Amino acid sequence: MGVGVVLGIVVLLGLFLISVYNRIVRLRVTCKESWSDIDTELQRRHDLIPNLISTVK
Repeated sequence: MGVGVVLGIVVLLGLFLISVYNRIVRLRVTCKESWSDIDTELQRRHDLIPNLISTVK
């Protein structure tokens, strides 16, 4: 019975570590997507500046 308990704990620990790893990967992907969205918005703003300057002139 002692071996079964130890094996069960090892399996649960393994599942927990897999879950934590998957969450970290998911958060990293979300972070990269967010930075990409920020870069897109900054590029859009940069592209609008010449139009604004020509409108002011």
